[in-house]
Amino acid sequence: MHAPAVLMRAVTAARNSLYDRGWMPSRRLDLPIVSVGNLSVGGTGKTPMVVWLARALIERDRRPGLLSRGYRAKEGALNDEGRLLERLLPGVPQVQQPDRVSGALELESRGADVVLLDDGFQHRRLERDLDFVLIDATRPWGLPSEDGRDPVCALLPRGLLREGLASLGRASAIVITRSDAVTPAQLRDLDERLEFVAPGIPRLLARHRALGVRSEEKLEPLESLRGRPVRLVSGIGNPTAFERTARDAGVEVRGVHVFPDHHAFRAEELEQLEGEDEFLVTAKDSVKLEALGVPHLVLEVEFDVVRGLAVLNALLDALPESRASRERAALHEGLHG
Repeated sequence: MHAPAVLMRAVTAARNSLYDRGWMPSRRLDLPIVSVGNLSVGGTGKTPMVVWLARALIERDRRPGLLSRGYRAKEGALNDEGRLLERLLPGVPQVQQPDRVSGALELESRGADVVLLDDGFQHRRLERDLDFVLIDATRPWGLPSEDGRDPVCALLPRGLLREGLASLGRASAIVITRSDAVTPAQLRDLDERLEFVAPGIPRLLARHRALGVRSEEKLEPLESLRGRPVRLVSGIGNPTAFERTARDAGVEVRGVHVFPDHHAFRAEELEQLEGEDEFLVTAKDSVKLEALGVPHLVLEVEFDVVRGLAVLNALLDALPESRASRERAALHEGLHG
């Protein structure tokens, strides 16, 4: 047994038990909370799903607000994910605050009638109405497979899981992302294991579909990448998935430069990589390279639900109204009564 991992399991199990029994209270606010989270450390595609959910809620005449911890954000500024969300969801209020209860209350004061909580599955002090848990099909437990063997499924620090698989039982739905990047047999095995550890919890399939390449705010078709020599530069949680998507788009990869997740790029380190080939980056990394004035191409990707869309829509349709939306409805009725 790996002693630190055993200790981690004991601590997380005890904490979850305290919340489950009500001995550690969760704060219920007067507006619905929708959490998008995961079990593992690293990228599972949360940001694209947050964008999808925000747009789906806006189509339902809701006023979503975005709430996150703001990992590595500088004082008074949004982090890289926040700046990307600001670009993709203009006008949607956003708060980055380690105290999620205070952050949700701030969003409510700014007119939000539903809060999208990014990376909130383990943050149980704020009671939520929906808990979407994302599992990356290419590395479901955080670590990639080696030599064709099953990847390690273990808690930190032996593996990359924040809590055990049994915690999936409290999810509203499990979303298997990058479902098109594995074989049908691998997907079936993962589906069966998730049913075993979390029976009855709906399981959705999603993919991250490449749309095209953006250069200086101009979106070109994906075909324009075919045979184009580029260098891949990334500072994200799952750089392997980015590389796979880029290669599937037909680019000629001349170099792969991987930096740690949330890496703060410096102009001098990028200058050392410069050559005749263009940089191809993710949308999340693009906001950092733009700030440095480094020319680059952006591989634009969208979140696409390929199984379980009806379930997802039904869950969103069933969200309760907030106090603010009830007051707006009463005012509207009074004006037209």
